[in-house]
Amino acid sequence: MKLMEIREFKGKIVLQSGLHIGAGDTEMKIGGTDNPVVKHPHTQEPYIPGSSIKGKVRSLLEMRSGLMVMTKGSPIQAGHLKNLSGKEKTEAERILKLFGSGGADAGEIARLGPTRVSFADCPVNGSWREKVKENRLGYFEVKSENSINRIQGTAENPRFSERVTAGTEFDFSVSLKQLGEEEDLLSLLLEGLKLLEKDALGGSGSRGYGRLRFTFEDEAIQTKFDALDPFHKGG
Repeated sequence: MKLMEIREFKGKIVLQSGLHIGAGDTEMKIGGTDNPVVKHPHTQEPYIPGSSIKGKVRSLLEMRSGLMVMTKGSPIQAGHLKNLSGKEKTEAERILKLFGSGGADAGEIARLGPTRVSFADCPVNGSWREKVKENRLGYFEVKSENSINRIQGTAENPRFSERVTAGTEFDFSVSLKQLGEEEDLLSLLLEGLKLLEKDALGGSGSRGYGRLRFTFEDEAIQTKFDALDPFHKGG
């Protein structure tokens, strides 16, 4: 298994709706929200953790594979391969090569090799930062939500969630290792990113949060991405 190339793909993530990736704060501040978003500890600007993108892309690809019933909702691991064959096994192996595997099956892990893809954290785009400063815009909004009593028609259990505002732009970078001359996992990676565009990132996606759009600096990659159908094999 020989490292042939490391390709880096850069671009932007543009938010089409408010984004909430929780900070996990346990402290409630007076006058604050009870559900803040993750922020850079020094600048207090929003950013998108690479782990959030990687986790969601992987889960969507695994959902598309149809193997979630077998894994009972857990991530696909090398140990699952012994129960698979044919196209299902091939797809599972591609996912494991791209994202890596844990578990006790050391032989399968060695055969598959190390994780190929690496997602960087996504900071606010520099041009967008200047636009925010020049126009005195804000990075954040607080969205209030309630449950409604169907009989009385009254709002109950108010909750206030912080979101990064729609339109915010982030720098995006992902690198992909190629191990072996015949290996090609780029298509799988792009299909996962296209699935994310069609779905949502972060919390409350079913309520309209977390819609986004990818743009790539490489025109050839952008053209390929725009024409991509992530369900070309059926879904």
